[in-house]
Amino acid sequence: MHFLSERRLDDGVLERTFTLGGIPGILWTPAPSPAPAPLILLGHPPLGLRRMYPRLVDRARQAAADGFASATIELPGSGDRPPLAGAERARADLRRALEAGGPVDDGIVDALVLPLVEEAVPEWRAALDALLSLPGIGGPVGYSGGVISVGIRLAVVEPRVSAAVLFAGSLVPAAMFEEARRVTVPLHVLLQWDDEGNDRQAALDLFDAFGSEEKTLHANMGGHTGVPAYAGDAAARFFTRHLK
Repeated sequence: MHFLSERRLDDGVLERTFTLGGIPGILWTPAPSPAPAPLILLGHPPLGLRRMYPRLVDRARQAAADGFASATIELPGSGDRPPLAGAERARADLRRALEAGGPVDDGIVDALVLPLVEEAVPEWRAALDALLSLPGIGGPVGYSGGVISVGIRLAVVEPRVSAAVLFAGSLVPAAMFEEARRVTVPLHVLLQWDDEGNDRQAALDLFDAFGSEEKTLHANMGGHTGVPAYAGDAAARFFTRHLK
């Protein structure tokens, strides 16, 4: 891990940009304390860190206020990273299917999501190795938001992830429903009931598939961008309960 820059935000949070094997990332840490800060990995959609930064830094500030360090990395195919093979064609096929008003074929979903999961999860695990080696950062670790299939796979294969907040609202390959049955960590799932880009029934079926003994569905009225502030408050309480 190579740090590129650092600055102190107006609320005292230290923000550092880094690269790890050529992958850009950002680390936010609260004011130093005697005990290492638990870590939250901030997932995001594959729109690029620059575009997602305002929402990510808001989430990082909230995490720091609750005593957590948080970090994120650029997803494969996003930002200045090389495009994923077949991703452009899959996105074009998805646009055509949505414009036609018909169902989205499973093959399109698989081509769009599964290559991202296969590349992103090992990168998140490598980032976790590097982050947990830094002074002032320790476990337990939580994962929050982003592409829900990435969160599912990470919760299955990464034993250091102790709890996860997942955002329903992205396309989920059929194979990920089987993986969801292997998830055992406590889950807090956010669902916008009127999300224009989300199949509500598929989101409910996925929640039902999760194997976790403790899982909570936090559903709110409104579209994809209408998540109320209190939904974030509930997620923060969830992490405080499970990571501290």
